[in-house]
Amino acid sequence: MSSGIHVYSEIGRLKTVLLHRPGREVENIVPDYLRRLLFDEIVYLEQADREHDQFARILRGEGVEVVYLVDLMAEVLSDTRVRDEFLMEFMTEGKLATEGLREAMREYFSALGPRDLISKCIAGVRSDELKNVRQKSLGDMIKNPYPFYLDPIPNLYFQRDPFASIGRGISLNVMANETRNRETIFAKYIFNYHPRFKDSARWYNRDKTHPIEGGDILVLSSKVVAVGISDRTSPIAVERVAQKLLESEEPFETVLAFDIPKRRAYMHLDTVFTMVDHDQFTIYPGIEEPLDVYSINRGAGRQLSIKYEHRDLSEILKVHLKLPAVNLIRCGDGDRIAASREQWTDGSNTLAVSPGKVVCYNRNCITNEALRRNKISVLEFDSYELSRGRGGPRCMSMPLIRENP
Repeated sequence: MSSGIHVYSEIGRLKTVLLHRPGREVENIVPDYLRRLLFDEIVYLEQADREHDQFARILRGEGVEVVYLVDLMAEVLSDTRVRDEFLMEFMTEGKLATEGLREAMREYFSALGPRDLISKCIAGVRSDELKNVRQKSLGDMIKNPYPFYLDPIPNLYFQRDPFASIGRGISLNVMANETRNRETIFAKYIFNYHPRFKDSARWYNRDKTHPIEGGDILVLSSKVVAVGISDRTSPIAVERVAQKLLESEEPFETVLAFDIPKRRAYMHLDTVFTMVDHDQFTIYPGIEEPLDVYSINRGAGRQLSIKYEHRDLSEILKVHLKLPAVNLIRCGDGDRIAASREQWTDGSNTLAVSPGKVVCYNRNCITNEALRRNKISVLEFDSYELSRGRGGPRCMSMPLIRENP
């Protein structure tokens, strides 16, 4: 069992990955609050868990160590001091502002062991679950029709976003939507206190002001990192991550900033572009023409050198990755209607377990066949319910250790 973070590639053999199996938080989504919780549809938990378990079995079958967020957090919260610190921070970020409500919440959680506590924090606390809220302030006395004291965190099964593994460190992210900010608290405590991961470097931190999310960060090689400027990632954050990476002792030399259309359908770079082999990528064709790419390198002193890349994407990738040629495999196999349909269910969101071998949703059959025709091995699993959350296999997984390809 290796310790720490080691990710210098999108395609190196995957050794350890972090997942979160969907729980009761998914069943606390109701139609009235879908948008508030950033969901488009209601997810059926029992089927979603069957699909998620298939995903984990595929990974284990490839020799991958699968670790779960709840297990790591339960180990962290076995320390009473850390547990108390976590609860205070979690309640503050959950906007429990009155002392009466905080007292009732502390009493409620005091009866729970570490694993049940963390599961309940994720699932949310309904207003009818706290019976003894002492009315110490106006906020405690006012009737509130909203059904939760602490909102559920249903997006947590997308482990790609709250932090991102880069080299031997992480970007501990600032989420674009306040609804998702609590997700990064879990990563904070794992990387502050878990003995396997607490010595990892930080390239960004959750106390910053500009958002960046892990779905926009792709480690293309030990020299090149790609970061999307997207609906959820700010160019200011991209520049700050680049500054930290390029000033460090890590081998990275270039950050490629991909300016993609700011639309919910393309919420992150990895929903439209992923790496599947040394010289092959899957891409949604709808972003190719409006795509602008900027290269960021070390400049004089501590300054960055930022240049607009005038070439097309294949040429940009070929030059920076030092490849003789690059093949872009298009979502929907080039058919405009199929591409649009399958991109909506994450046809371009692949997770590589080794060079030329990727995990995909089975529903994106046209894209998957195009991958196979290009000599990519495709491992499929069911995707009736998980895909309702608008994220695919890469979105649901955070590699912690990869072999160098």
